[in-house]
Order: sequence, then structure tokens, then C-alpha cells
Amino acid sequence: MSVQSAAADVDVDLRQLFASLARNWLRIGLVVLLATGLAFAFASLATRHYKAETQVEIAPRESIYTRPASNNNDTDKPILDEQGVATQVQIISSNEILKQVSQKLGLEKLPEFNEALDMSALSRALVLVGLKSDPMEIPTEERVLKKMHEKLNVYGVEKTRIIAIEFSSEDPKLAAAIPDAIAAAYIAGQGAAKLESNSAAADFLAPEIADLQRQVKDAEAKVAAYRAQSDLLMGGNNSVLATQQLSELSSELSKVRANRAAAEATADGVRRALQNGGSLDAVPEVLSSDLIQRLRERQVELRSNIADLSTTLLGNHPRIRALKSQLSDLDAQIRSEAQKIMKGLLMQAETAKARENQLVADVNTLKAASAQAGEQQVDLDALQRDATAKRQQLELYLTNYREAASRQDRNYLPVDARIASKASVPSEAYFPKVGPIVGAAFAASLLIMAIVTLLRELFSGRAMRPASGSRFERIDEVAMPHVAQTPAAKPFVRPEPAVFQEAVIHQELPEPAHEADAEPYAAAMQAMAEAPDAVAMPATAATEQTVVEPEPARSTLGEIDIERAAEKLIASGAARAIFVSPEGDEAAASAILVAREVADAGLRVLLLDLTASGAASRPMLDSGLFPGITNLLASEAQFSDVIHADLYSDCHVIPVGTADPVRAMRAADRLPIIMQSLTTAYDLVVVECGPADAQGIGRLTGDATEVFLSMLEADDEVTQAAVKLIENGYPDLTLVTPLGHEPPGNPVPGRRTAAA
Repeated sequence: MSVQSAAADVDVDLRQLFASLARNWLRIGLVVLLATGLAFAFASLATRHYKAETQVEIAPRESIYTRPASNNNDTDKPILDEQGVATQVQIISSNEILKQVSQKLGLEKLPEFNEALDMSALSRALVLVGLKSDPMEIPTEERVLKKMHEKLNVYGVEKTRIIAIEFSSEDPKLAAAIPDAIAAAYIAGQGAAKLESNSAAADFLAPEIADLQRQVKDAEAKVAAYRAQSDLLMGGNNSVLATQQLSELSSELSKVRANRAAAEATADGVRRALQNGGSLDAVPEVLSSDLIQRLRERQVELRSNIADLSTTLLGNHPRIRALKSQLSDLDAQIRSEAQKIMKGLLMQAETAKARENQLVADVNTLKAASAQAGEQQVDLDALQRDATAKRQQLELYLTNYREAASRQDRNYLPVDARIASKASVPSEAYFPKVGPIVGAAFAASLLIMAIVTLLRELFSGRAMRPASGSRFERIDEVAMPHVAQTPAAKPFVRPEPAVFQEAVIHQELPEPAHEADAEPYAAAMQAMAEAPDAVAMPATAATEQTVVEPEPARSTLGEIDIERAAEKLIASGAARAIFVSPEGDEAAASAILVAREVADAGLRVLLLDLTASGAASRPMLDSGLFPGITNLLASEAQFSDVIHADLYSDCHVIPVGTADPVRAMRAADRLPIIMQSLTTAYDLVVVECGPADAQGIGRLTGDATEVFLSMLEADDEVTQAAVKLIENGYPDLTLVTPLGHEPPGNPVPGRRTAAA
């Protein structure tokens, strides 16, 4: 059940809330001491467990001198990544390795790993009744492996290639021996795996090498036979002879063509010089002729002589004329010699052309031969490539086979792992730690008890106070009678004796508690008997000196006070108490006070307010804004939403609510069901009905129901209401008044002593 409070109505009184810790210090201390003692006993009597750790490093163990030649360039590559280390962790914790360790250390003979060896009487009893499985039904090997898995913890150290192997045991020596044995078995297993892989490689390579040797021999024989068959003779530069000859002839043809072209050009230049009468000195071939050079020298000499003689002789002098005639003959000889040179050049050009034609024919012949040799060379190259590939594969297989055979013969199989740190025998148990366990139990129990105490105080409503600035419509306080100076009673006219006899219930005064009160009690009884028209209240002794102080005088109809009403409900074991208040809201205080009185006696009490104005619930909640019975009837809330705690007692209350009353009354037929549910959950359900009649409270009654009529003054209105209820089926009606009620002892801080 929840306590629902709106921030606009009530606030949490933190002083009152935390003061509950001081009030309940004894209970909190006892619970904390009990929990701490139990934790200390558990930590002291629990079986000691020891833990040891072995570390395995995953690193290459191959020496640089024994590493295969093919792996010399892979030294910088990581041996394992994160997934690889995780894989090795799973291998270390595999059943295969744990089986080897179990067999080596004989763990199946130890009760710690084989529960069936030393079963307690309690375990055997649980097995017999079927509350525990029989360990004998599980094979011994599986039992041991299960226990080893529970005690084993294998993990990779973050950002390293270190694998830690932790194991816990009741025996410290065994806790250190098992992880070392697991690490040794793992390394031995890795070596065995490498040996198996190496042997498999050697067994595979031996027949493959023999087959490749035969294939290489056949391929090379095919190459030699094809070369001989195709007449593919090899020349210089590792090329076919026809191709080499074609290249040489092509070079010679180019030279011949160049010489022919040069001879033709020179002859043509000499011809043009002779025909046009030009100078022959510009032609290099003419100048390079020895005869022409001597004629030119003679020509120069004659010209020099003519020039010398012309200074003394005239031009017609016979000597000068003879020299000029010689000079003309020299020019004719030079031109004649140039023509001979031209004819020689033309002859040379024709010879070169004939040689060119011959070379062209030879080149064409070699072209066809070279093309055929090229086609044959393609086939030959294919055969050579096949033979080369098989030869390379054979050489690789031979290298690997020699390495595998040498490692197998020498039994050299380095494993890529080593034990970096062996486990040491632990001297202290890791469980149980007495100090931390006791401290944790003390802190946890203290915290839990503090929370429980605070929640109990909060849900009970004792830690709630009206919010500052809230404006609640208060219920007027019950008017208390004035104190009279004399014990005179206010007379009133009684109804007919027969009717009044049924209406006045429990009119006897309480028995005197002391002998000093016996005389006033007898006088009061006699006064009531002698004065049927007026009843006066007896005087009581106020002090030990038997000084009698006058009490307020009021008329009675035999009503009882709040304490006697609560005692009657408790003694009768009533489940329902129906209160009718014909005088209106002020008389509703009786229901509130009775409910609180019964709740203070230790019973679970709920007050249901069925008044139109909420006269019973407002003084208990200091607000009329909470959901209540109308919301429950209108299906707008549940029980947990409408049940609230009285702010001033341990009583619970269901207010009128905030739903539409017309809509809620359409579901009035649900009231009996609601009452039945409430009586099941509470010891007593108090219902304040206001000025209701007998028909109105018919839906609320049931088994173990007490009906009360709350009154403030003994007037005709109250008398008539009582008579009508008695006549309509409620002969056991009880009248109760809140006047003169005072809570026993000092009031609890934070609670009020009045209903308002």
C-alpha cells in the first residue's frame, strides 16, 4: 500500500524523518550486530581457498640461425593478433589439456574434484529425496572436468601477448601445481602439433619430389627434340640463326642503298657542273683526284708566269700566247678527267643497285624462313616454360623437404610460446577475507536498516507535515462542553420506556477502579434510579486527598466513550464498524478517534469516509485533494492509489476522492465487493456514513459488524435517529461520544490529539 502525497499539500519533515533513526537505534543496532556476527562466523568457518597464477608468453622461438630461408623476411610481422591470442586462451582451457593434467596429477582421487568420494549426510539425504542430483550418475571424468572449469580462469592480459592461467584450490600446493601443469601440457601439445605437421609435410613432399623429377626430365627432353626437329639453330644473342642472318642482311642492304644513293648524287652533281660550265672545285670527288690536283697546280703555275711576263710583254707576244695555250689545254684535261670521275660514279651506282637487288631477294627469302622459325619458336618457348616451372617447383620442394627432414631427424621443433612466470605456492587464502566480509556485512546491514526505518517512517505518515503556504479547508473542531461548578445534570425528556430501553445500549457506568471511588459510584447509581427524568454524571476523585472536582454536566442516553468503544471492537473481534452521525460533520470525530485508538492497540485499521464533505478524512490527511472511494467506484484508480496513511497515527484512510459523485454512485453496487476486499486485508474497517439511515448502511454491513451512532448532545434528533435504526433491524446499536476524550500519556511528536 502506498502513501500518496501531493507537493502542494504536504512536505516531508526531515527532522522528524531522521529522528526515527535515533528512536529505533536499539533495533537497528541489534540487527547490525546480528548480521555482522553471522558474517564473521561465516568468514571464520568457511573453507579456505588459495589461488595461484602462471603466465605464458606467446612469442616466436625460432632462432635466426635455424629459421628457414623463406621466412627471413617475415621477422617484423606479428605472430598473433588479438583474435589469435583469444584462440590460444580457448585451447589452454580445452577439455583435452585438462584431461591430461587430471590424469597426471590424479585429481579424480581427491574429494575436492570428485564429490562422490566424500558426500556428507545432508547431501545424501538431499539426493534421496530428489532435491539434488546424484553425482554417481555422472562419469568421474566429467565431474573432475566440471570442477576444474569452475576453479580455472584463463584470460589474455590486455595489450600484451601474455596469457594468464589462474586456478583456485583448497590445497595451496595444488593451486600452484595445476596451472604449471596446464601450461606445460599446452606447450607440449603445441610441440606435438608442430611435429605432426612437420611429419605430414615430409611424407607429402617425398613422393611429390619423385614425381616432379620425372616430369622435369620429360619436359626438357621434349624441348631438345622439338628444337632438333624444327632446325631451330641458335645463333648469337640466344636467337634463331635465320633471324640473325635476316638481321645481318638487312643491315648490309641498308649500307648498299646508302652507297648507291651517294654515288648517284655525286655523279649528278659533276654532270650539272660540266653541262653548265660551273666550277668543278665544289665537287669533293673531283678535288680528291690526284691527277686533277696536279693539273690544278700546273694551271696555277702557268697563270703566275703569264702574270709575271705581262708586266714586260704584250699579250700577243709569242711567249705569252704559248703560256695561254698551255693553260687552255690544262682546263680541257681537267674537264676530261671530271667526266671520267662522273662515269666511274655512275658505274659504282649501277653496281650498288645490282647488289641491292640481290640483297632484297635474299632478305625476302630469309623473311619467310624467319617467320616460320618464329612460329616454331613460340611452341619451343611454351615447352621451355613448362620445363622451367617444373624445375623451379622441384627445387622448392627439395628445399622444403630438406628442411623438414633435418628438423624431423634432429627433433628440433621450437614452439611459439614459453612459460614467462611459474606459479608460486600461495601463503594467504584469497577467500574468505574476514575483514572485507565483516565490514561489508556491517555497512550493508546498517544501510538496509536505515533505509527500512526511514521508509517505514515515511509511509506511516509520521514524517509528513503540511506544506508551507497550503490552504486547506479545515473541519471545525468538536465543541467541548463548558465546565460546570456543580454536578448538576441537564434534564431532558426521555422517550417511552419500551423504546428507550432498546435505544440506550451500554448505559451502565464503568466499575470503580479504587475503593475511594466506590461511594461516588453508588451515589450516582442511586441518583439515576431515583430520578428517571434526569441522569447526572457521578463525581470522581481528582487527588489522593479524595478532593472531588465537579465534571461537566451533560445529559446521557447511555452512550460510551472512545476508549470503551475501541475496547468493545477489539474484544468482539469485529471486522466492520459502521458509524452514523445524525448531527453532521462534527460528530464524525468519533469514527476518527475510535479508528486511531484501535490502531494504537496494534491492529491494522482502515477508515472509509463516505460523507459528502469528507469530514472524516480531511482531519487525517490535512487535505481533500487525494483520490478516494469515488475514484475507485468510477474506475479511475486502484486500491493502491486510494489508500493513504493517517498523518497522525498508524491508521490508514480512504478519503471521499476527487471523482464525479454522480458517476461514482452509478457503481454503488460495487461497495459490498470493496468492503469484502478491505476486510480481508485489514483487521478492522471503520466506515463513517454521516447522517445516513438504516437503508443507506445496508450495503456496508456483513458478518462481524458493529453499528455505532455518534452523538454530541442528547437531543431529540439523536434519539429519533437511534429509534429508527433499532426499528429497522439494528437492535444492538451502540451510542458513542467523542466528548471528554484525551489520548493516554504524552502525545507523540508530530501527531495531533484531536480529530480536527
